Amino acid sequence: MAENEQIIETIDEEGNKVSFELIDIVSVDDVEYALLIPVENKDEDEAEILVMRLKKDADEYTFEIIDNDEEFNKVAAYVEELEDEINE
Repeated sequence: MAENEQIIETIDEEGNKVSFELIDIVSVDDVEYALLIPVENKDEDEAEILVMRLKKDADEYTFEIIDNDEEFNKVAAYVEELEDEINE
């Protein structure tokens, strides 16, 4: 594992432990979002990126699922713009 990789472990709906690599943190409308990729799929060309809202409580961050379609679409559009800029 590279030194700069940040691995996040969580439990899915079925109670299985799942590991994600933190790719980046972006801010949209003063809210921070984590861009995560499943460790098991990170080397695939078309690996799906998971976007989760970051919430800071004291010294800890928690990851929240974005269940609002409008919020998710706004963040997804921002991430796509970033990707387009990188690929230019």
